[in-house]
Amino acid sequence: MKNENNHASDIPRKDWVEKLLPNHIQPYIRLSRIDRPTGAWLLLFPCWWSVALAIKDWNNITELLNLFILFLFGAIIMRAAGCCLNDIFDHKLDAHVARTSNRPIAAKLITVKQASIFMISLCGLGLIILLQFNKLTIYFGLASIILVIIYPLTKRFTYWPQLILGFTFNWGALLGWIATAGELQAPAVVLYAAGIFWTLGYDTIYALQDINDDVKVGIKSLALKFQNNIHLFLCFVFTITIILMLMAGYMVNLHWLFYFGISITAIHAIWQVSTININDPLDCLKKFKSNQVFSWLFLLSIIFGKISI
Repeated sequence: MKNENNHASDIPRKDWVEKLLPNHIQPYIRLSRIDRPTGAWLLLFPCWWSVALAIKDWNNITELLNLFILFLFGAIIMRAAGCCLNDIFDHKLDAHVARTSNRPIAAKLITVKQASIFMISLCGLGLIILLQFNKLTIYFGLASIILVIIYPLTKRFTYWPQLILGFTFNWGALLGWIATAGELQAPAVVLYAAGIFWTLGYDTIYALQDINDDVKVGIKSLALKFQNNIHLFLCFVFTITIILMLMAGYMVNLHWLFYFGISITAIHAIWQVSTININDPLDCLKKFKSNQVFSWLFLLSIIFGKISI
């Protein structure tokens, strides 16, 4: 187990978890990443984007808030469950990677059995939330389980695990539209594609933190595949992301304020790509986390484009 002052670990020290929670609860909070909410936000925003694009009556604030709240809790719970599954599959590998060696299962703070029981409990809560939606949303939500299971295994066999993560993390773009409109329509598919390319970008940035350890333990990633052309790759995927976001907005006839907003969103993407220091793990983490800002900018672009129609 790493020393608590080892800054390589992705688990913060002397934070609210250590200060406020009992020792036996802390490993489950760390396992679920509730103390590190960036991943939950990145799972949530495609749901919110899709709801905002699909909703017809912006005077019906109750419906909008109801959907936003359901997806908020659903994203928090299912991201936590996904993290549990990821750590169950990866605990032997995690023990050999500096950033992940302090994770609860790898550090032997909890057992695989305990983590599995916790994960099943979270899935039960997630199912309760899913059942609040219409039938088609429920069916699509259940179908995502296949992707959730596949993703943690892909890094062992392909340099494209970020692509599978993109399919998984942006499934909410389909769910949000179906939950709002009652059917799957073309703008949702375009938005889903935009989210996939966006994930290729931000998760490659995230993977840059582990590039040396990944080589040692045999983990594959796009950061390794494109390490000699990483800025060009990031420029490409973020450009496609913005183009597809523009297409999704155009397909639902958003007002000109949408295009003004998305230009600011694009500037944020340019800032990420042009200023990232790929040899500095802390800067890579900073840029990864900044995608929360990117997400808010796009959501606000949709909202202003809608309310101005």
